[in-house]
Order: sequence, then structure tokens, then C-alpha cells
Amino acid sequence: MKKYLITGLLVWLPLTITVWVLLWVMGIIDSVFTSLLSASEAVLPASMSESIEALRHIPGLGLLILVGGMLLTGVFVANIFGQWMLKQWDRLMTSIPIVKNIYSSVKQVSDTLFSSSGNAFREAVLVEYPHADSWTIAFVTGKPGGEVAEALGSEMVSLYVPTTPNPTSGFLLMVPRSAVRPLKMSVDTALKHIISMGVVAPEELLPEPAEKKDLAV
Repeated sequence: MKKYLITGLLVWLPLTITVWVLLWVMGIIDSVFTSLLSASEAVLPASMSESIEALRHIPGLGLLILVGGMLLTGVFVANIFGQWMLKQWDRLMTSIPIVKNIYSSVKQVSDTLFSSSGNAFREAVLVEYPHADSWTIAFVTGKPGGEVAEALGSEMVSLYVPTTPNPTSGFLLMVPRSAVRPLKMSVDTALKHIISMGVVAPEELLPEPAEKKDLAV
């Protein structure tokens, strides 16, 4: 009986957590959307209040509007005029005290992580941490620059060491390139290994077919 219960739990637990997270995210988006509708009721004529009230009861409408808004924004910014408008927006945000520090920091991180030209989280490596003979998986995020690079001198790399099972928090390490061991596994595979606390072993790389090797030669 215990064996069957654990087996059933392992089947339903991932699905339950996935649904719970999705509902939580949709709940946040819907609450923001509802707040915007409440604010619009104070501005728009009273004759439109019934239409606005009907929008409140459409499930998932906030998420659809958010996705559509991001899509339209991406299309708009892709042209020359959109690029110019984006530069003016960045200039405005970076001229406001306090706001400019937060906005600039978040923009730099998001551009590094999500830009197609960025190099963050493109390589998984092994590094000794937190002491010698103790190894952990880390991700190369770049190279130290500015005053930090001058103080360190030798060729160094910046590493992000995530915590488990929550990889959104972690530590920044700057170590010599020779101190890390590159891995052939993908970043996604390495993250699965970290999130599972080592339970999910990285998939072994399959050997190349003999025909491919012959063609390569």
C-alpha cells in the first residue's frame, strides 16, 4: 500500500505544483488587470461601466492582454522609429533620481540574460566550492571588468553558483579560468540536475553514429 501511495504521489505532485504555479501567476496578472479596470471606471463615462464590469468576469483575459501587449511592443521596437522611442524612454528613466539606479541595473541584467547577443548562462562548468575537493555546478556569466579586472590581474571568469532546489538565488564567484572544468551538458540539463538536488542525473551524451564520423573524416 505504501509503495502504491508513493508512486501515485510522484505522478500527481509535479502536475499539481505546475498547475498551482500557473494559477498563482494568472491570479497576480488578473488582480493587476482588475485594478486597471477599476481605475478606468473613474475616468471613462458611466455608460461604459457595464462593459467594463463584463470584462472582469472573463478568466485569463489579463494574461492574454499582457502577452498581446508584449508582442505588439516587440513589433513596434523592431523598427527604426520604435528604436528611437526606446532610446528616449531610456533617457527619461535614467534621468530620474533613485529610479535610474533601479532601472539601469534591471535593464543591464535583463539584456544580458534574455538578449540573443548575450553570453550569460551559455556554459555550465564545475568549480571547487565552498572549499577544495568539494565541487558544484556553476554557470559562466562573463568576465570581470573595470577596477575589479585590474585588481585581479590574471585571466578570470565570473561564475554564478545557484542554490538548490531554488536556483534563483546563489553566489557570484570570480575565479581563474584554469580553475573551472567545462561540461558538455546543456544549461537546461545542468539546471534540472541542480533543481532536483542531484536526484535527476544528467543525460549521457550519445556517441556520434559511425556514418557521421566517416563523413567528417
